[in-house]
Amino acid sequence: MGENRAVLDIRQILEILPHRYPFLLVDRILEIEAGRRVVGIKNVTFNEPFFQGHFPGHPVMPGVLIVEAMAQVGAVLLLRDVPGRAGKLVYFAGIDRAKFRRPVTPGDQVRFEVEILKVRSRSARLRGQAFVDGALVAEAELFSSLVERADAGAAAPEDA
Repeated sequence: MGENRAVLDIRQILEILPHRYPFLLVDRILEIEAGRRVVGIKNVTFNEPFFQGHFPGHPVMPGVLIVEAMAQVGAVLLLRDVPGRAGKLVYFAGIDRAKFRRPVTPGDQVRFEVEILKVRSRSARLRGQAFVDGALVAEAELFSSLVERADAGAAAPEDA
């Protein structure tokens, strides 16, 4: 592995992202190239809360949640080395060229590959792809904005 690569487990991801159950959609980061790209995974189980209604008898992970998981993987890359990251959030500013190529169902492991296309001090443009068993299932370009948390002075849930 390259010098800038690392592997992050769920505990380390929880230190970077503010998301919590049922909205944390990243289980592990497999690769990070600082300032360039990140690879993460989501293990999709039948116990996901969205399967109860999407769709009864035919469980399919909602496309918007696939894109959200992709964005969360990208947010790990964007926030990981930001000083004072606990006081920051990454907001969606736009989604372009989103395509869904096949359903994601219980038992799938989704591999997200996200690369930075352009980054500025308060915004970024990313390109993400989602794969299951090596097959492309979704892709999108994501635009994000780095903002200050309104509750930046409040204790994080694990600190309370």
